[in-house]
Amino acid sequence: MIPDFTDAERWIIQSTCNGRWYKDHVALHAADVELHLDAESKALTECPALFWQVDDCGFVIIKIGKARFRCQFFYKDELEQYGTGVAEYDDVADCAIALLRGQADHQSVRSGAYPKR
Repeated sequence: MIPDFTDAERWIIQSTCNGRWYKDHVALHAADVELHLDAESKALTECPALFWQVDDCGFVIIKIGKARFRCQFFYKDELEQYGTGVAEYDDVADCAIALLRGQADHQSVRSGAYPKR
């Protein structure tokens, strides 16, 4: 069984969100997701996750083990999910910061502020 997020991990994620969206309080919601932790296995593993939404974008950080995290973001009207290009993080702060930076960069391209790379 994968341990739930600690109070410290939740605080780090909440603080990172508060730093980006300082005018609005972002509410983190606990969830459980099922993932293939091993690409070679068909077995699904239930993992704790923290989810939040800002405007039309959803964010999720998934705990896949002690000090092991995955993340992604997605837009409610799109079928695609986006990641950071890193399969797994061993530090929740690095995971949260990379997720928010990746989405901000993607949003800039999506809105036409910056050309695609």
